[in-house]
Amino acid sequence: MKGSKGPAAPASAPLPAKIAIGSESTTSLLRELVAHLRQNRTQLREEWARRITEAELLTAMTKEEIFAEATSVYDNYVEALETGTFEALQAYARNLSERIIPRGVETHEVVGIVLLLRDVLARSLFAKYQGDFTKLNRILDAYEPAANRIANTVAVGFVQERERIIREQQEAIRELSTPVLQVRERLLILPIIGVIDPQRARQLTEQLLRGIRTNRAKVVVIDITGVAAMDATVANHLVQTVEASRLLGATVIVTGLSPEIAQTLVTIGVDLGKMTTVGDLQGGIEEAERLLGYKVVHFAGETPEA
Repeated sequence: MKGSKGPAAPASAPLPAKIAIGSESTTSLLRELVAHLRQNRTQLREEWARRITEAELLTAMTKEEIFAEATSVYDNYVEALETGTFEALQAYARNLSERIIPRGVETHEVVGIVLLLRDVLARSLFAKYQGDFTKLNRILDAYEPAANRIANTVAVGFVQERERIIREQQEAIRELSTPVLQVRERLLILPIIGVIDPQRARQLTEQLLRGIRTNRAKVVVIDITGVAAMDATVANHLVQTVEASRLLGATVIVTGLSPEIAQTLVTIGVDLGKMTTVGDLQGGIEEAERLLGYKVVHFAGETPEA
């Protein structure tokens, strides 16, 4: 039985060849790949730019702009393959996103151009190593993980920058939708229109308190005629805003209360004695002027309003 195991030795003969294959490190393979990409930079870059145009990607940009960006992306791509670090590529992806997002470039376009570059480079590798499929497979095994990470880095960088811009735009819209207006010395008006959610309510309070301190306001008119409904959380926040304004030395007059909002205030047990309310904005301004000591004087020949 022992002797029967002898012939098994030749079966292990191919092993050194397998070891030899494995001995060619990923680093050396990527070095060879990078050399190929640098040597064929002009041809591959032009092919990629042409494919971008044919696929109707980056249509908001001119051909010259596409070619310029393709050049920069290509060089950053090759550098990431060469160094194995992605910081420079991440920085470039953010910078690129800042420039092209305002032009209307969408996420799918950015992902699309990166995948096109991967395809262009892969085709060039097939052409170079078509006579040596073993070497081709080793090159692709080394290239694909790096290419996937590069694509992910660019896509994530673009999405993060897009989300940042959207947040800034939302913040700007909120600020525009809750303007604190100075109509007289020491008198501010805050007209509120639309839906008030907790986040907008907090922003409203911050803007109002900032306006009170900046303008040294004594009276504030908050007009909520344009607010159709208000839940208990936001109603409580409104009361807290009134109290915070009082601490800063300003009296708050709330105008335009709808029956539904008034009912909400009553239901949650708001002490209405701490809140001055007037039916409409005009009445609120008149009350504010009275508190500030202004008097309306009619000139001769002017007919007073009824």
